[in-house]
Amino acid sequence: MKELRLEADPGNLTKLLSFVTAELEKKNCSPKAGMQIEMALEEVFVNIAQYAYDAGGGDVLVRVSFPGDEASVEITFIDSGQPFNPLEKPDPDITLSAEERQIGGLGIWLVKENMDLVQYRNENGKNILTIRRKLRD
Repeated sequence: MKELRLEADPGNLTKLLSFVTAELEKKNCSPKAGMQIEMALEEVFVNIAQYAYDAGGGDVLVRVSFPGDEASVEITFIDSGQPFNPLEKPDPDITLSAEERQIGGLGIWLVKENMDLVQYRNENGKNILTIRRKLRD
């Protein structure tokens, strides 16, 4: 398992993507899976950066592992921000036009649609969000 601790700031997204991409390349991740994983990373990290902490800010620990047969990557985000389970938000009605749809929720829906697993728990005052995706289709 590899870990990276970052200040929860959107400006650190590039560091996060570089860190995870380097690990994915070692495992010969397919381009499609890599693109979907990067989209999920961006959505989750930017949401933490923008909404988890008050003005004082905070950090996020990102863990990357390749469980079991190493055919999948598991990425866990751990922050001490305000408790928030994004999986409790209802999925957006994608049959509506963009003008008719309520603002918000599309990003986490995309994460759920493109990852094989998305789990959330709050433990000891920490938000723990885990995503998992096969490395190849």
